[in-house]
Amino acid sequence: MRAITMILMLMYLSVNTFAKNSLDRVEPAFWWVGMNNPELQLLIYGENISELKAEIEYPGVTLERRVLVESPNYQFLYLNIDKSAKAGSFDIRFTRKGKTALKYSYELKARKDGSAAREGYNSSDVMYLITPDRFANGNPGNDNMPGMKEQANRADENGRHGGDLEGIINHLDYIEDMGFTTLWLNPVMENNMTRTSYHGYAITDFYNTDARYGTNDDYLRLVKEAGDKGIKVVIDMIMNHCGSEHWWMDDLPTNDWVNFQDGWKPTTHLRETNMDPYASDYDKKMHSDGWFVETMPDLNQRNPLMADYLIYNTIWWIEYADLSGIRMDTYPYPDKQFMADWTIHVMDEYPNFNIVGEEWSVNPSIVAYWQKGKQNHDGYISDMPGVFDFPLQESLVKALNEDDSHWGQGLIRLYSTLANDFLYADPMELVTFPDNHDMSRFYTQINEDLDMFKMGLAYISVVRGIPQIYYGTEILMTNPNSDSHGEIRSDFPGGWDGDEVNAFKGEGLSRDEKEAQEFVKTLLNWRKESTAVHNGCTKHFAPASTSGIYTLFRYHDNKAVMLIMNKNTEEKEITLENYRKEVIGNSTSGLDVISKEKIDLSTDKVLVDGRSFLLLEIEL
Repeated sequence: MRAITMILMLMYLSVNTFAKNSLDRVEPAFWWVGMNNPELQLLIYGENISELKAEIEYPGVTLERRVLVESPNYQFLYLNIDKSAKAGSFDIRFTRKGKTALKYSYELKARKDGSAAREGYNSSDVMYLITPDRFANGNPGNDNMPGMKEQANRADENGRHGGDLEGIINHLDYIEDMGFTTLWLNPVMENNMTRTSYHGYAITDFYNTDARYGTNDDYLRLVKEAGDKGIKVVIDMIMNHCGSEHWWMDDLPTNDWVNFQDGWKPTTHLRETNMDPYASDYDKKMHSDGWFVETMPDLNQRNPLMADYLIYNTIWWIEYADLSGIRMDTYPYPDKQFMADWTIHVMDEYPNFNIVGEEWSVNPSIVAYWQKGKQNHDGYISDMPGVFDFPLQESLVKALNEDDSHWGQGLIRLYSTLANDFLYADPMELVTFPDNHDMSRFYTQINEDLDMFKMGLAYISVVRGIPQIYYGTEILMTNPNSDSHGEIRSDFPGGWDGDEVNAFKGEGLSRDEKEAQEFVKTLLNWRKESTAVHNGCTKHFAPASTSGIYTLFRYHDNKAVMLIMNKNTEEKEITLENYRKEVIGNSTSGLDVISKEKIDLSTDKVLVDGRSFLLLEIEL
């Protein structure tokens, strides 16, 4: 009787142990054959999944190692996918004592032709930056979705307003017509946070599009339809942090998955500690390991499992969505050696790809530190192709606002900032911009001066680098009441049914707004065809003391572009003698890019209207 009881008890325990195992997540859910790097990390998550042994039988695929961690609900598998492996599916069997307890059908897809050689955005492009929640509501049915904690409330400037991927798809014609060739969207991955999640920078699922924007399929459709119009797509990624309501925060894999895991501490934001030869270890740690805010846990990229997770997630999105670039958020905040390794992995897989990192510093020497090819004092080697040109953005605003009659102010700032280009390994890879989603609108920054707006946009379109324009800049969107992000990222007029103004159709705009929109459209569509701007050398002539005149040339082969900026209130006659000697030679005429009029250069003098500019194309 005792033996029977013991047998029944063992049978009960066996059944209940089996019932406690589950398989809830496999990330990434699928992969591709023929990748340059044969290794793949799989994150496996489910109740007590560590009790089970993973087994794989598929030609060309080897399970190299299995890593168990502190939480019993994870295991990490490292696969080797040989060049001989064919596209197809196989079971990952999770066994106990040789018997299958759970299984997952894993698919290896075939890569698209030319996937590895995909071309990234370049200096012939102009990026259009969109905050998806605030651009256009194409599908009101997904404004509030089951399981999503924050509901739509358009009356709340910090709430969700309902913009989505369908809204962007519906207005690709507008984007193309305006002359934009690349889309950079603020993050569209799931941000299932309780509040203020519209911006996208508190990710709660790294593999899924936020349901209030649409689905992964909708994202693929956006990329495909944009591509059909010759528009590239750049994904916005964050390696530094996730959202505090990310699914893993309730059950972290290891004791060091995030920094300050036992209790958050804020970052110091002292980005200079990355290159400061005198920086203390304490200051370095508090910058890199501190959290942005309590709702954004700081990821520990020194944990090799975390590092690999982020790298494979990045490559998955590029391959899956056929992307043309990455904008990397808060580039100097994660572990800096990891960021170098991350970039190397991406660029090894896609040698013609492009990435731009955010280093919000107005010191060119700090920005230059992060660019590929820079010889740094501490031996740090970055593989990051491009960085945002924050120094030039600040100088542009000051140059347009300041009185040029004071020495060292006004347009001389543009000359002085550009003179620092010797610090950069490749100035042509810098992304230039008048504003972005984290700062006051450009029109607000320049005190709503339409003449200075035009001058600034002309400069951004001509200066070396890759221009980026924030949605609504083209129609003079402002934030006059405050510098809150919610107001800066206000709704694009016409993106919602019932809007009184529809900027997509030009309906209800003021005279100045229409003029600005048409101006930007003319400028950017011209830039599409200007090889001198895309690939040309730069030469500029320093403003004479307090003159309020600055001249910049871009030239390539037999083409030159000349921009003369005149901040004086009166018309100025500009002598061409020095320009002729160094750039334009014997050319006798030029084409005004804006008016399309032919301008006579044979007299060696040109007139530039007060508080305006002259932008000419010249045959050399």
